[in-house]
Amino acid sequence: MDAYADGLNYYLYTHPETQAKVIKRFEPWMALSFSEGSIGGDIESISINNLENFYGGTMKMAEAPRDLDFEPRGSNGMAISPSKTVNGKALLYINPHTTFYFREEAHMVSEEGLNAYGALTWGQFFIYQGFSEYNGWMHTSSRADVIDEFAETIIEKDGKLFYKYGDEEREVTVSTETIDYKTDNGMASRDFTIYHTHHGPIIRAEDDKWISVSLMNIPLTALNQSYVRSKTTSYDEFYEMMRLKSNSSNNTVYADKDGNIAYFHGNYHPIRNTDYDYNHPVDGSNPDTDWQGLHPVEEAINSLNPGSGWLYNSNNWPFSLAGPEHSPKKEDYPSYMSVNFENPRGEHAVGLYPGINDFTVESLIEVGYDTLLPSFQRFVPVLKAAYDAAPDEALKEAVDMLVAWDKRSGFDSVETSLAHHFGNELFKNVPRGRNIDPFDAYAYAETQVNGEKYLQALTAAMAQMEADFGTWKIAWGEINRFQRNTSDMRQTFDDTKPSHPMKLGSGRWGALASVGSRQYPGTKKWYGTSGNSFIASVEFGDKVRAKALMAGGLNSDPASPHFDDQGEMYGTGTFRDVYYYREDVDAHAERQYHPGE
Repeated sequence: MDAYADGLNYYLYTHPETQAKVIKRFEPWMALSFSEGSIGGDIESISINNLENFYGGTMKMAEAPRDLDFEPRGSNGMAISPSKTVNGKALLYINPHTTFYFREEAHMVSEEGLNAYGALTWGQFFIYQGFSEYNGWMHTSSRADVIDEFAETIIEKDGKLFYKYGDEEREVTVSTETIDYKTDNGMASRDFTIYHTHHGPIIRAEDDKWISVSLMNIPLTALNQSYVRSKTTSYDEFYEMMRLKSNSSNNTVYADKDGNIAYFHGNYHPIRNTDYDYNHPVDGSNPDTDWQGLHPVEEAINSLNPGSGWLYNSNNWPFSLAGPEHSPKKEDYPSYMSVNFENPRGEHAVGLYPGINDFTVESLIEVGYDTLLPSFQRFVPVLKAAYDAAPDEALKEAVDMLVAWDKRSGFDSVETSLAHHFGNELFKNVPRGRNIDPFDAYAYAETQVNGEKYLQALTAAMAQMEADFGTWKIAWGEINRFQRNTSDMRQTFDDTKPSHPMKLGSGRWGALASVGSRQYPGTKKWYGTSGNSFIASVEFGDKVRAKALMAGGLNSDPASPHFDDQGEMYGTGTFRDVYYYREDVDAHAERQYHPGE
């Protein structure tokens, strides 16, 4: 934490042109303000508008209905056993998918036991997804059901509030929080009266009930787990760290120098009575609906050294993580422990990994960038059948191209461009809603959308491409671009400025190394803004060896040579060596400094 503050203060001291918005001098304790060890804090699920409405405010805006986003942003984690590697050493592929420039790359060394390399989110002072010379950890999103709401029956007596619980009438806990805030005339404060039951705080009213929420609220334990994780030296130590049970949102794909590979499906799982439907608020007055503590780590969906010799997760369900024969079985676990669905990237991996037995650091990268788009293996035959039933000369060439296509993305592939446009038009016919299984959407598109809609989708796709580019015969690399113009988190894209071609396809269609790209105001070309961010392929043994790649570059100053020195590499999937050991760092350092010197 001293280094955390020193580095920030030194930067502000040596860059007077950078004006801090709020904090002008950082102190070591401030690192603890990032007290959430998971990728997404559960508290973020609570509606601010509903809170404001319940606690006496006015609804300033209507919340938009939550719609299904078909561009999967789920990360990729892959682990390979020594039995399937050329060097007889375990491998780990670290591939978080996030908004570009939100995941940073760092090497943290204390020379007192900490030596971790990998990715972290702004504000974190621990390596979030990374490795040491002993082991590595890659997090994907769990989506286990870990947040529940309880409908409370409120009774008012003698000016006090009570709630029903079994045969009891328990008094509602009332507390006051004072919040200071800044106004144009100086500082002011406001008192908030907050209500709780033993389930948790009241977050809204629904009909004649008050709704309380139960969720993980042990932030410093979560922070401790995330930091301790980076100092473990074996599988046994890593497993003991998991007993802190304070990660409610992350799966973990793991590998180590002893040759172990493993998977943990989160480690915060409340025990519930499965007779009740926790997808909706349950009756808070019924003691049977209460949480009954947390499942021990042993009861979670875990896997250690499966017979397949590989593990994979892309935010999909864990029941295909090591192939059909070696994965955990859904029926062996409570339904609330995994509410994930399968996805096209999971489907892709299951068809890819079993046939490979000679993995290296380099070939694991190649597999991670496998260009197959398996969804079109499903859709193109339906398109062909529709065309055969109602031939249209205007579509013949396009249909023939898609049928002959190997369903792989590539820089020079016209078929990839056409398929992405066609797929996006096709999915306009798929019902969208928060309760739809995203993977079922693909089955729906394949079996429930009629042939006429398929032909209409292709027609619309070709028309859009001709309007944008003057022809529908345009290569994917001409359309799909990587561009970084400024230090802004959200880029303003410009077709007239330099950019780099990307061969990466959309995770929507099953691309493993996926990127979310689309048109932006004023552009015809598509620009990537999310997906692969930090990527590393790691081999564990007597010494750790790794290659890595970062979206664009590590420096946010456009004047720096490292602002976009990985832009072209990003589009091609060209990785660089990671300098993990001090002698390698010293041999390649451009400059060294110490805050205060």
